[in-house]
Amino acid sequence: MPDLSYETRYFQLHAGPVAGVDEAGRGPLAGPVVAAAVVLDPDCIPEGINDSKALTAAKRARLCEELLACAKVGVGIASVEEIDRLNILWATMLAMTRAVESLGFPPAFVLVDGNRCPKWHHRSEAVVSGDALCLSIAAASIVAKHRRDCMMVELDAQFPGYGWASNKGYGGRAHQEALRALGPTPHHRRSFAPVAQAHLDFGPIAAE
Repeated sequence: MPDLSYETRYFQLHAGPVAGVDEAGRGPLAGPVVAAAVVLDPDCIPEGINDSKALTAAKRARLCEELLACAKVGVGIASVEEIDRLNILWATMLAMTRAVESLGFPPAFVLVDGNRCPKWHHRSEAVVSGDALCLSIAAASIVAKHRRDCMMVELDAQFPGYGWASNKGYGGRAHQEALRALGPTPHHRRSFAPVAQAHLDFGPIAAE
């Protein structure tokens, strides 16, 4: 289970708030990438925080609500257009930067899930598998995943047929079959190969 070891170390070194940052949505074929930054209150930490992938949707929803009530939380989003223009790596870094900025104050240190940090002015460290090690990163993973899942459910209502309420934009067989049958929507990432291929395949079919 993640704990506060990293946060405690850097709080002592820098004498200020330590934020954990994580993202959701790097791999899907559709929808934005969403990042969250969380500064936990040591005196008010919701029970059960863990890597979002180890939690059910119901637990993520409950924990997200509790975190919003007792922690400092910032959320950043990079759009599909930004993903296609910048590529998914740099769009993710942009979302993370926006998440930290939306905290409303500069943290003394930032812990980032993964193997690299954005190009920013914050003192920071990338922590591989940070969502399984650092409690604030795990909290950020929960907020980012829950927020993005909610966005994909809303988009599914606007663009039915692709199964986004269940697959959240990931490219399973049903989603890719829908892409070939219906073509891409404005929320599909055209820089991703399956979408680009579906777009090419869909054009001639639509013209016949």
